[in-house]
Amino acid sequence: MEEEKARSKFKRVCVFCGSNSGHRKVFSDAALDLGNELVKRKIDLVYGGGSVGLMGLISQTVYDGGCHVLGIIPRALMPLEISGEPVGEVRTVSDMHERKAEMAREADAFIALPGGYGTMEELLEMITWSQLGIHKKTVGLLNVDGYYNNLLALFDNGVEEGFIKPGARHIIVSAPTAKELLEKMEKYGRSLKKWAASLPIKAIQNFPRNT
Repeated sequence: MEEEKARSKFKRVCVFCGSNSGHRKVFSDAALDLGNELVKRKIDLVYGGGSVGLMGLISQTVYDGGCHVLGIIPRALMPLEISGEPVGEVRTVSDMHERKAEMAREADAFIALPGGYGTMEELLEMITWSQLGIHKKTVGLLNVDGYYNNLLALFDNGVEEGFIKPGARHIIVSAPTAKELLEKMEKYGRSLKKWAASLPIKAIQNFPRNT
């Protein structure tokens, strides 16, 4: 009974995160916490394939917890982002565009941990694809210790200035802890699908697989 309660409606979650760990321990702790929450809910991990930084921490945690780990990495980044033995299954792709497409195909939802330009670019692309109706998957932001406060304020300013529609602002779900974020994402998926179904633009590509 307890196992059924813990099991999530998401089978696989794609996590975007840094190949660095950041200067403060709070970021590493958040990656470990998210990994443990995924294991608790029996959710497999899709991620960028690296074994360093926050990527390495969350992938090892999920793998050690008995869930499947799929890393998707461009060949050119393998020497930079894989140190020692890779974690779980590693799929090599030709470039960054193919990496994002593969991650989107494989995942049921997306979460961004703190990271740099690459993490933010991946997050924003998934938000944009949702806005265009390319997918109906929930996009979560783990706002560790207010790391993304300024980004969220920028989105709010975009609404205020007329560049982001109020409905589109609610594509992204944010919370300060992994437990709270996953709980909000579970509930939010239903309303997101209802909103996406009203879009005039339908999926323009043959992915992601699970809509």
